Amino acid sequence: MRVKFAYAVSIVTAVAMLTACGKKQEGEAGAGASAATAAAAPASEATVVKIGHAAPLTGGIAHLGKDNENGARLAVEEINKQGLTIDGHKIQLELDAQDDAADPKTGTEVAEKFVDDHVVAVVGHLNSGVSIPASKIYSDAGIVQISPSSTNPGYTQQGFKTTYRVVATDAQQGPALANYATKVLGAKRIAIVDDSTVYGKGLADEFAKTVQASGAKIVAREATNDRATEFQAVLKKIKSVQPDVIMFGGMDATGGPFAKQAAALGIRAKILGGDGVCTDKVGELAGTAVQNLVCSEAGLALSKMDKGADFEQKYVDRFHTPVQIYAPFTYDAVYVIVDAMKRANSIEAPKVLAAMPSTDYNGVIGHIAFDDKGDLKEGAITLYDFKDGKKAVLDVVKM
Repeated sequence: MRVKFAYAVSIVTAVAMLTACGKKQEGEAGAGASAATAAAAPASEATVVKIGHAAPLTGGIAHLGKDNENGARLAVEEINKQGLTIDGHKIQLELDAQDDAADPKTGTEVAEKFVDDHVVAVVGHLNSGVSIPASKIYSDAGIVQISPSSTNPGYTQQGFKTTYRVVATDAQQGPALANYATKVLGAKRIAIVDDSTVYGKGLADEFAKTVQASGAKIVAREATNDRATEFQAVLKKIKSVQPDVIMFGGMDATGGPFAKQAAALGIRAKILGGDGVCTDKVGELAGTAVQNLVCSEAGLALSKMDKGADFEQKYVDRFHTPVQIYAPFTYDAVYVIVDAMKRANSIEAPKVLAAMPSTDYNGVIGHIAFDDKGDLKEGAITLYDFKDGKKAVLDVVKM
């Protein structure tokens, strides 16, 4: 039988943990046990509280999943170093990091594991197509789920009280891209391609709605898949209808080759993409064709965040690699969970969940407060182009 409460384990003293000289002593709190009962160890010992993190750590977008995990891990390490006390008990956070392979089936298996592991909350998943099916499991278990990067509007429209996100949605991102296409580029003929995922198709659909409302014409609507590497057939169809702009709904692993192959076919139309495409890695994959790409992120650029430079320095010092996209968002998601624990004065998942709606937290990404669905009250979309293969901010659209 699964319990809905935080699972606590006693370990050796905080000093021993810092010097890594001791062995863990494991013990489980019973169903319905209070945090105080679970932590009934000597005052010098700490209670381990697990926070789940799920993202693809294998496959074509593993670099994005690892970036997300790194952000969450940085927050956990910082909080442990600073020291955390809840209800008079010392707390040691542990990041329970799992690979969901960007696959819905694997993602639900990971969600079940988190429930069995008695995590207090989950940061994840990266992909909308994984977050949505996994969200039912977290809802049934009464566990907070904060996605740092799932932008499909449907994720928070299921009526669950457990679903939150710290990014804007495709209902905001799609129109921002469409308005750029029609109002800034003056596009009249637009082609749309998506990768048939919940994310890619959802973003393309939101983009299409705004394009149609503007009076521009959608001259082609094509689909591929998120494992594709060859796009010749689709691109030849698109070239024949001579669009001014091509919108690609997908990730950088496919968006980069798509842009490169479009350029090789002599297609001059500007290519637009969402946050899945909007990485420095897409520059490696697209080569010189990246100069024809404009993309968006469902949040502020790191360079536009008041605390962004400090976060970036800490991240690079710790992981010796640059931030990809959403590491600041996973970092803040961990701090939001801990903030809820502090306000609830509890490590029990139901009490942490009850504290979430009143979140009022100022993080790296800015002010974080949620509406009644779990979406951010204040969102932003950042548009980029590429200079010397690196992202450069074009515009910021406040939502």
